[in-house]
Amino acid sequence: MLRMDSHAVVFTGPNQVSYQRITSPEPGPEDVVVELHHSWISNGTEGSFLRGERISGDVAWRPGDPAPFPMVAGYQKVGRVLHAGAAVTRFKPGDWVFASMSRVTGMFDNQFAGHVSPSVCAQGALLPLPPGLDPAAYAGLVLTQVGYNCGSRSPVAPGQVAVVAGDGLVGQWSGQTLARRGLKVVMIGRHPDRLAKFAGHGSTVPSGADNGVAAVRALGLGPVQVLVETTGSSRLLQDYLPLMARNGHMVIAGFYQQAGEVNLQLALQQFRNYEISFDLASGATQSRLEETLRWVADGRLDTLGLITHRFPVERAAEAWALIESKREPVLGVVLDWPASRGI
Repeated sequence: MLRMDSHAVVFTGPNQVSYQRITSPEPGPEDVVVELHHSWISNGTEGSFLRGERISGDVAWRPGDPAPFPMVAGYQKVGRVLHAGAAVTRFKPGDWVFASMSRVTGMFDNQFAGHVSPSVCAQGALLPLPPGLDPAAYAGLVLTQVGYNCGSRSPVAPGQVAVVAGDGLVGQWSGQTLARRGLKVVMIGRHPDRLAKFAGHGSTVPSGADNGVAAVRALGLGPVQVLVETTGSSRLLQDYLPLMARNGHMVIAGFYQQAGEVNLQLALQQFRNYEISFDLASGATQSRLEETLRWVADGRLDTLGLITHRFPVERAAEAWALIESKREPVLGVVLDWPASRGI
C-alpha cells in the first residue's frame, strides 16, 4: 500500500506561505507518482492567488466569493517517476518527466496543485524529458508554452515588426518566439535588468508614462504587425493602435481585473476601423507543450538564462518575500526539492 504523505508549498492565507506536510490521495491505476526535483514559480499567476485576487486560473475574486485558502498553488515541475499505476503505459519508475497539475486533499481546490512532492498526477499530465539539458530548463514549461503560444499564433512574415508589452517571463518567451520567426521585435518594460536579458533578441525600450509609444515610434521600424500584451493594461492596447498596421494582430495574455459592465461593440469600434484581429491566449494544450519542449530542447527558446534565483523548497516563504518585495532584481524563480523521503 502506498503511503501518500507529501510536502507542499501552501498559501494558508493572504500573503502567508508555508512549507508543510499535506496528504495526497492514493494513486489509481492510471496515475503516476512523481518525486519533484525542481518546480518553477509563476510569479504573476501564483502571486495573484497569494494575494487572494483569483479563485481560479482566469476568474477574479469578487466580494461574496470564498477566500481561496488554503491552496497549493503552481502548475509546473520536473522530477522522476516513483510509481506507475497498472494501466500506465508511457512511463516507468526512474523516468525523468515534466508534470503539471496534481491532486491533493484538504485544500480550497484539490484538483490543481503544483508545488507538491510526491505528486499524484494523471499520466496525461506528464511529458518525458529529452536528455541533454539540466532538467530545470523544463520546470517552467507551462509558462514557457504561454509565451510560445503568444508568439506563434499570429500569421506573420519575416521582417515585420512586433511589440511585446511586458518584460516578465511570458513577455520574454513571446519575444524570443517572434524573433525566431524572423520578426523585428521590440520589448517594452519597466525593469532594466529584465530588458537586458532580451537585448540579444531585439530592441528594448522603457515603458514610461506613455507605455513606450514615443520610443517605439522613434525607432522608425515601420508599422507594428503584432502587439503582444502581457501586463493586463487595456489602455496600452489603445495607446498602440495608431502604430498598428492595418490588418494587424493584438495578442491578449494579461490578467484583467473585474471592471464592471462593458459595451463590447462600442469598446471595439476603434479597433474595427483598423481591422485589427485579436488572439486571446490562455491555458495550455498537449500539442503546444510538446512543441514548446522541442523548442527548449533544440535551443530555440532559452529558459535557463531567465532563472535569477533558486531556493531550497523549505525556504519558499523567502522566495515569495523576494518576489513580492522586489528588493532585488528577480525574474525566474525555481524551487529545488530534497532527495527522496520514500512513499
